[in-house]
Amino acid sequence: MKVFGFFVSKERNFVHITCNIILGLTFLCVLVFSLASPVAAMQVSGSSYSAIYNGPRDTNKVSLMINVYWGDEYLDDMLKTLEENNVKTTFFVGGCWVAKNNEMLQKIVNAGHEIGNHGYFHKDHSKLNNTQNKDEIVMTQKLVESISAYKTTLFAPPSGSFSQKTLAVAESLGYKTIMWSRDTIDWRDKDQNLIFKRATENTIGGDLILMHPTSQTASCLDKIIKELKSKNLQITTVSDCLGLV
Repeated sequence: MKVFGFFVSKERNFVHITCNIILGLTFLCVLVFSLASPVAAMQVSGSSYSAIYNGPRDTNKVSLMINVYWGDEYLDDMLKTLEENNVKTTFFVGGCWVAKNNEMLQKIVNAGHEIGNHGYFHKDHSKLNNTQNKDEIVMTQKLVESISAYKTTLFAPPSGSFSQKTLAVAESLGYKTIMWSRDTIDWRDKDQNLIFKRATENTIGGDLILMHPTSQTASCLDKIIKELKSKNLQITTVSDCLGLV
């Protein structure tokens, strides 16, 4: 009987300890969930958010989206061309680029162009969780604001890579996620004629035309602008093209 009592007692202790562990883990899960950020809590099953690929097709407005993580040596020429043609457009800037190019960011802002958010480290946002997506956007936003007092509201995911988490996080932060309808692919193809063709051939109202600060793009930018204007297309900011302002 003593032996049997020993095993019963030992079993009761094991059950007691196991129950305490389960209760502890349950409490921890509840605590973590209750302390979760609004971004995480917002991810409700069935929620759907969309990226924007173009503006209204019944207008004559188009926009040149200039994504900037490098190529600052060509930005002065591009800004000069835009000014000479009386064109305002949108520069989507990467946070790590801004950190090294404060004066150039301010120069773009002072010229009256729109600033968009392009994430901080040019990461693949489709592979990031809620917190990582949020950090990339918020870090860039705060840095841009601290330098220029400009509040970004448009987010262009690097390489056009995003997930539903990215879209939901951006929406929760007050951002529109912006893609493009025409891509010059100027970062890869160093051919002015090809870049010009991709930016202007069959271009219609509402088009968002993606480009970067490359030598070839800077060289043919004036030609692109004049060709688009000859088609009675108005080159403007992304927000204006989308009817957000």
